[in-house]
Amino acid sequence: MSMHGKLEAHLEIKASAEKFHEIFTHRPHHISNVSTDKIHGCDLHEGDWGTVGSIVYWNYFHDGKKKVAKEIVEAIDVDKNLIKFKVIEGDLMEEYKSFSFTIQVTPKENGEGSTVHWLLEYEKISDEVAHPETLLDFCIDVSKELDAHLIEQA
Repeated sequence: MSMHGKLEAHLEIKASAEKFHEIFTHRPHHISNVSTDKIHGCDLHEGDWGTVGSIVYWNYFHDGKKKVAKEIVEAIDVDKNLIKFKVIEGDLMEEYKSFSFTIQVTPKENGEGSTVHWLLEYEKISDEVAHPETLLDFCIDVSKELDAHLIEQA
Protein backbone atom coordinates (compact mmCIF):
# COMPACT_ATOMS: atom_id res chain seq x y z
CA MET A 1 0.00 0.00 0.00
CA SER A 2 1.28 3.45 -0.91
CA MET A 3 2.35 5.74 1.89
CA HIS A 4 2.05 8.76 -0.42
CA GLY A 5 -1.33 10.23 -1.10
CA LYS A 6 -3.29 13.06 -2.63
CA LEU A 7 -6.80 14.20 -1.85
CA GLU A 8 -8.56 16.79 -3.96
CA ALA A 9 -11.85 18.62 -3.81
CA HIS A 10 -13.55 21.32 -5.84
CA LEU A 11 -16.07 23.73 -4.39
CA GLU A 12 -18.22 26.23 -6.25
CA ILE A 13 -18.35 29.58 -4.45
CA LYS A 14 -20.07 32.90 -5.11
CA ALA A 15 -17.13 35.10 -4.08
CA SER A 16 -14.52 36.29 -6.55
CA ALA A 17 -11.36 34.26 -6.94
CA GLU A 18 -9.26 37.31 -6.11
CA LYS A 19 -11.04 38.06 -2.81
CA PHE A 20 -10.92 34.43 -1.66
CA HIS A 21 -7.24 34.09 -2.57
CA GLU A 22 -6.42 37.43 -0.91
CA ILE A 23 -7.76 36.22 2.45
CA PHE A 24 -5.61 33.06 2.48
CA THR A 25 -2.57 34.92 1.16
CA HIS A 26 -2.58 38.28 2.95
CA ARG A 27 -5.12 37.95 5.78
CA PRO A 28 -5.38 34.32 6.98
CA HIS A 29 -5.53 35.67 10.54
CA HIS A 30 -9.03 36.97 9.67
CA ILE A 31 -10.35 33.44 9.01
CA SER A 32 -10.66 32.86 12.77
CA ASN A 33 -13.23 35.68 12.81
CA VAL A 34 -15.28 33.89 10.14
CA SER A 35 -14.92 30.22 11.07
CA THR A 36 -14.80 30.61 14.84
CA ASP A 37 -15.60 26.99 15.71
CA LYS A 38 -12.87 25.60 13.44
CA ILE A 39 -10.06 28.16 13.23
CA HIS A 40 -9.05 29.61 16.58
CA GLY A 41 -6.15 31.70 15.33
CA CYS A 42 -3.47 32.23 12.73
CA ASP A 43 -0.30 34.07 13.66
CA LEU A 44 2.66 35.20 11.60
CA HIS A 45 5.90 33.76 13.05
CA GLU A 46 8.39 34.86 10.39
CA GLY A 47 8.35 37.03 7.29
CA ASP A 48 5.43 39.05 6.01
CA TRP A 49 1.86 38.12 5.14
CA GLY A 50 1.60 37.17 1.48
CA THR A 51 5.29 36.34 1.07
CA VAL A 52 6.88 33.04 0.05
CA GLY A 53 9.03 31.73 2.89
CA SER A 54 6.83 33.24 5.60
CA ILE A 55 5.90 31.00 8.49
CA VAL A 56 2.37 30.95 9.90
CA TYR A 57 1.06 29.16 12.96
CA TRP A 58 -2.54 27.88 12.98
CA ASN A 59 -4.65 26.97 16.01
CA TYR A 60 -7.65 24.92 14.93
CA PHE A 61 -10.26 22.43 16.13
CA HIS A 62 -10.51 19.21 14.14
CA ASP A 63 -11.85 15.74 14.89
CA GLY A 64 -12.93 16.83 18.37
CA LYS A 65 -9.51 18.15 19.42
CA LYS A 66 -7.59 21.41 19.57
CA LYS A 67 -4.65 21.20 17.18
CA VAL A 68 -1.80 23.30 15.86
CA ALA A 69 0.10 23.52 12.59
CA LYS A 70 3.21 25.51 11.77
CA GLU A 71 3.42 26.03 8.02
CA ILE A 72 5.78 27.68 5.58
CA VAL A 73 4.36 29.44 2.53
CA GLU A 74 5.99 27.50 -0.32
CA ALA A 75 4.41 29.17 -3.33
CA ILE A 76 2.17 32.06 -4.26
CA ASP A 77 0.93 32.70 -7.80
CA VAL A 78 -1.23 35.81 -7.88
CA ASP A 79 -2.18 35.31 -11.56
CA LYS A 80 -3.51 31.82 -10.80
CA ASN A 81 -4.89 32.73 -7.33
CA LEU A 82 -2.78 29.92 -5.87
CA ILE A 83 -1.07 29.48 -2.51
CA LYS A 84 0.74 26.44 -1.16
CA PHE A 85 1.51 25.76 2.50
CA LYS A 86 3.89 23.04 3.71
CA VAL A 87 3.40 21.82 7.28
CA ILE A 88 6.70 21.87 9.17
CA GLU A 89 5.52 21.27 12.77
CA GLY A 90 2.39 20.40 14.68
CA ASP A 91 -0.16 17.65 15.16
CA LEU A 92 -0.14 16.47 11.54
CA MET A 93 3.56 15.62 11.84
CA GLU A 94 2.64 12.92 14.38
CA GLU A 95 1.04 10.88 11.58
CA TYR A 96 2.61 12.19 8.39
CA LYS A 97 6.22 12.52 7.23
CA SER A 98 5.17 15.37 4.97
CA PHE A 99 1.97 17.32 4.42
CA SER A 100 1.05 20.24 2.18
CA PHE A 101 -2.06 22.20 1.28
CA THR A 102 -2.53 23.90 -2.09
CA ILE A 103 -5.47 26.24 -2.60
CA GLN A 104 -6.23 27.50 -6.10
CA VAL A 105 -9.24 29.61 -6.94
CA THR A 106 -10.40 29.94 -10.54
CA PRO A 107 -12.96 32.49 -11.73
CA LYS A 108 -15.92 30.99 -13.54
CA GLU A 109 -16.09 31.80 -17.25
CA ASN A 110 -19.46 33.51 -16.89
CA GLY A 111 -17.92 35.90 -14.36
CA GLU A 112 -20.23 34.82 -11.55
CA GLY A 113 -18.33 33.21 -8.72
CA SER A 114 -15.35 30.89 -8.67
CA THR A 115 -14.19 27.35 -8.11
CA VAL A 116 -11.94 26.55 -5.16
CA HIS A 117 -9.59 23.61 -5.68
CA TRP A 118 -8.05 22.09 -2.57
CA LEU A 119 -5.13 19.67 -2.93
CA LEU A 120 -3.75 17.84 0.09
CA GLU A 121 -0.49 15.97 -0.56
CA TYR A 122 1.03 13.82 2.13
CA GLU A 123 3.22 10.88 3.10
CA LYS A 124 1.96 8.77 5.99
CA ILE A 125 4.37 7.47 8.62
CA SER A 126 2.73 4.02 8.46
CA ASP A 127 -0.06 2.08 6.75
CA GLU A 128 -2.13 2.33 9.94
CA VAL A 129 -2.50 6.11 9.50
CA ALA A 130 -5.78 7.08 7.86
CA HIS A 131 -6.01 9.19 4.75
CA PRO A 132 -6.99 12.71 5.83
CA GLU A 133 -10.53 12.75 4.40
CA THR A 134 -11.93 14.50 7.49
CA LEU A 135 -9.29 17.22 7.11
CA LEU A 136 -10.33 17.76 3.49
CA ASP A 137 -13.95 18.06 4.69
CA PHE A 138 -12.73 20.57 7.27
CA CYS A 139 -11.08 22.66 4.52
CA ILE A 140 -14.28 22.61 2.46
CA ASP A 141 -16.36 23.68 5.47
CA VAL A 142 -14.00 26.58 6.21
CA SER A 143 -14.18 27.58 2.52
CA LYS A 144 -17.99 27.62 2.63
CA GLU A 145 -17.97 29.82 5.74
CA LEU A 146 -15.41 32.16 4.19
CA ASP A 147 -17.45 32.37 0.98
CA ALA A 148 -20.60 33.28 2.93
CA HIS A 149 -18.65 35.97 4.78
CA LEU A 150 -17.18 37.45 1.59
CA ILE A 151 -20.61 37.56 -0.07
CA GLU A 152 -22.08 39.23 3.01
CA GLN A 153 -19.33 41.88 2.89
CA ALA A 154 -19.86 42.64 -0.82
